[in-house]
Amino acid sequence: MFSSPAFAATGAAPSGSGLAMLMQFAPLIFIFVIFYFLLIRPQQKRAADHRKTIEAVKKGDLVVTAGGVRGKVIKVEDEEVEVEIAPNVRVKIVRATLSGVTPSGSSKPAND
Repeated sequence: MFSSPAFAATGAAPSGSGLAMLMQFAPLIFIFVIFYFLLIRPQQKRAADHRKTIEAVKKGDLVVTAGGVRGKVIKVEDEEVEVEIAPNVRVKIVRATLSGVTPSGSSKPAND
């Protein structure tokens, strides 16, 4: 009743199926390798560079927080940084929320 050639072909696999299976997975493996080199690896490198930059924050650096607040580092602690965002206005910011750091000697005057 339901017998068809497709059911008859589901017998034992031939001995050369290992190469055929590898050829079926080769495009998937190739796509993963491309994604690794074009997306994953550069993102990991950027994250590592950002982590090093945040760990190297020192007094006098200009920083930008994840919320967009800009200021000058006044005091550095283990997990927090004290930042002056206006004259005589200081806030404590968690170090992990810093999104950008400009070293103190590298900024140029605004009117140049």
